[in-house]
Amino acid sequence: MILALSGCSSWGCTDTTAERGHAGVSVQVVNTHERPLGVTAVVVDWRLEAHPQVPSEGDKVHFRFRFDGADQYSNSTVDACAVDKERVALGCRTVHSSQAFGPAEDPLTGDAWIAVEQPDQVAEVLFIPNDQSDDRRTCDKDFKDGGGMHPPEPPHLGDQL
Repeated sequence: MILALSGCSSWGCTDTTAERGHAGVSVQVVNTHERPLGVTAVVVDWRLEAHPQVPSEGDKVHFRFRFDGADQYSNSTVDACAVDKERVALGCRTVHSSQAFGPAEDPLTGDAWIAVEQPDQVAEVLFIPNDQSDDRRTCDKDFKDGGGMHPPEPPHLGDQL
């Protein structure tokens, strides 16, 4: 009997990338096998405004979010993107569920900023449901213990979501 664990076997190491899930304003966070983690990432609201620390850089997308079902020790991590009316990514960043906890007007809501080239084209902010917190090593980095299923690549400018 031959046993293969974590994408590795006696013949080699294999990396696999999960497919990117459907982006939305409210998404159930899923692991690399598309199983729900019991956490929902929600964009509460967003607006265009200058960042108070660098107002000379002009308007950025300032959005508020929450992670329903998470607590301050949860490690869910998803990508958020400002998109145009065609759902094309204009700017993206990674958001951690732990950012939604702490001293704030609403202690269960976090906020973040996304820089975009053309703020006037932003139609909404979307979360991609794939949990990015899995830091499994790739075969290139660790042939013996690496490999297996990995989260999808982060979105890039111009990606259709």
